[in-house]
Amino acid sequence: MSKHARARSRAPRISRTPGTSRSAGRTERRSSRRVALAATLGLLAFGASWAYVAQDAGGIAGAATAQAGTDARTPDAARAARDANRDAKGDARNEAPSDARRDAARVAPANHLQGLTGISEQTAGRIPAESRQLILVTGKAKDSSESTATLYTRPAPGADWVRADSWPARNGAKGWSTERTYGDLTSPQGVFALTDAGGLLPKPPGTRLPYDKDASFVASGRGVNGESLAGSFDYVVAIDFNRRPGRSPLDPVKPEGERKGGNIWLHVDHDGPSQGCVGIPKDAMRKVLETLDPAAKPVIVMGPQGM
Repeated sequence: MSKHARARSRAPRISRTPGTSRSAGRTERRSSRRVALAATLGLLAFGASWAYVAQDAGGIAGAATAQAGTDARTPDAARAARDANRDAKGDARNEAPSDARRDAARVAPANHLQGLTGISEQTAGRIPAESRQLILVTGKAKDSSESTATLYTRPAPGADWVRADSWPARNGAKGWSTERTYGDLTSPQGVFALTDAGGLLPKPPGTRLPYDKDASFVASGRGVNGESLAGSFDYVVAIDFNRRPGRSPLDPVKPEGERKGGNIWLHVDHDGPSQGCVGIPKDAMRKVLETLDPAAKPVIVMGPQGM
């Protein structure tokens, strides 16, 4: 016998009984089934919980979506209500400024005109800022010979005008024109300086304008309506329309030509329309001569209402 055979013969032999092997197998199989069952149950439980979580998540998401939809509508409705309320308040706020603007628009011209009435801003803008005395002659209409003369003064250049006195007046028989021509029986419309005076009578006390007392201040003939012109030139203030300032109202020179006419004066009214001059009562002429001061840069603004 070989050495290897003897070695095998010495190895211990395991004795197994048939009954013992079958029992162990069954135990092992049962244990495996339990493990598998537990694993299956675990998977089922995990799946169920996952499904629940997913379902719950879906439900929450759905609820959130539904809620979001509801919130989207509610704020829209609320926003619409708020917007309507805000718009209403805004309209109320806007109405006040709008009304204020309309009120401002109504008073702005008066403010801009600095107390004058009956003229446009454009005409007011032509009044020299340094002027502190003004005679405003406003006609009833562009083709009317009836008007009103108002004397204004102000304490300083640029200050508001203060009404000093007012009188009925007469102007050209055919009203007013901005392009006057000789013999058209209209008075020139515009803003003109008042620099020189004169008359048939001596100057009233306090007269400061250069004054030319001359016997030539006598009107010949009769007025447009046939009325007497006697006394019309007792007192005269030259209106600087187509004339040379600093000279007697009798100065015949017309710098812009004979076609425009000239010798347009503020004089004593003769109870009728003129050929182009402006007539006011005799007492008014005296008041004007006593008031006008060359240092105050007096002007006359004349034309139809709203010029």
